Amino acid sequence: MMLSEFIYYLGYSIKKRYSLKNQKRLPFKVISIGNITVGGTGKTPAAIAVAEEAEKRGLNPVILTRGYRGKAKGPCFVISSQLSAFSGQQKNLSLLYGDEPVLMAERLKDVPVVKCADRYEGGMFALQSLSSPNSPVVFILDDGFQHWKLHRDVNIVLVNGQDPYGNRKMLPLGPLRGPLPELKRADMFVVTNSPEGERSPDATSALVSELNRYNPAAPVFFSEHRLTGIRVGNGSRFETDSLKDKRVYAFCGLANPESFRQTVQSLGCDIGGFKAYRDHHKYSKDDMSYLEAQAKTLKCDFLITTEKDMVKLGEMKVPENLLCAEISFHTDAAFFDQVFSCIP
Repeated sequence: MMLSEFIYYLGYSIKKRYSLKNQKRLPFKVISIGNITVGGTGKTPAAIAVAEEAEKRGLNPVILTRGYRGKAKGPCFVISSQLSAFSGQQKNLSLLYGDEPVLMAERLKDVPVVKCADRYEGGMFALQSLSSPNSPVVFILDDGFQHWKLHRDVNIVLVNGQDPYGNRKMLPLGPLRGPLPELKRADMFVVTNSPEGERSPDATSALVSELNRYNPAAPVFFSEHRLTGIRVGNGSRFETDSLKDKRVYAFCGLANPESFRQTVQSLGCDIGGFKAYRDHHKYSKDDMSYLEAQAKTLKCDFLITTEKDMVKLGEMKVPENLLCAEISFHTDAAFFDQVFSCIP
């Protein structure tokens, strides 16, 4: 272990020990969705899917998120009525709340999304602010695997099926947020970015075997991110078939941009250009001008990006041929049965 990696691990261990010693418990069940690497596993689509399933089962989901890089302090609701990612009215809200909370509130109109660094404080704030529910509340802890300060009843750990652990080194030398033996804390694993028709039997078997070595009790599920629709800049729907044989310029600011590239390729269009920014990239007017110019130079019919990126472009004047891909988490029904088996 290199010195920089050891220093990170030392701080990690101290924080974990202190947080566990002072861990608090909310009065309702908590489902944590997290990972052991920095980004790229699709936590936000998974959190949205679990919240939607909770509603289908007659529960009242509340999402608790830290709102990475969001400037708002203290517990606060990310109010969906303030948001309109496709009409230019959500000015600076991604800067205020963070990219993922804005996206979750946009997609989950009736689900409270609470931004707070201290998720216990955020949960109590939600319970004190909301009217008495007619059915049980279930808290969904977004990016919660390393948030030891809050007790959770289900620990879901997502693993990127295309690149599970990178170089297997911890920060700052690699993508791991903790040592791999920490996987023993998981209650269940989900291998993401794993379309059924593209799973390599050898690679799948090797990954499942390794997960079983670290945690033989946790079941392993597989999931994929599917395109569920396309919208244009003004929010209206766009037929996906209309992109066949069209030339597009795709761009995104994701930890796993290759996943988005594959999604765009699945539409049957020609990718004339592709620009990958860093995860959580804050777009400027110069960025938008550059992207438009590139698309024009490469004779592309459309530009296309993700919902996560679109929420950061809403305050800008965007080109009329800019499209937004809606991507959702899909897995077996058995996964959801396992998740909600802890809730009476």
